[in-house]
Amino acid sequence: MEETSPHLEGLLLPSIADVAVLSLDMSHEAIRIDVCSTAAGAACPDCGSESTRVHSSYLRFPADVPSGGRLVVL
Repeated sequence: MEETSPHLEGLLLPSIADVAVLSLDMSHEAIRIDVCSTAAGAACPDCGSESTRVHSSYLRFPADVPSGGRLVVL
């Protein structure tokens, strides 16, 4: 895994607020970008209650991201 620079973070995820790039791993088949939220908390989309605890995590596979023919995993 490569450590990312602030400049590279801005190029990878320019329009996503409160996200930090932890690492970047590139192979011939895929680009894996490990990210985490830097927000202090978030509101529940159903009830609106504020929470600072992580309730779940999951992988994203953005199909519309230009990636030079590689699978992108966030």
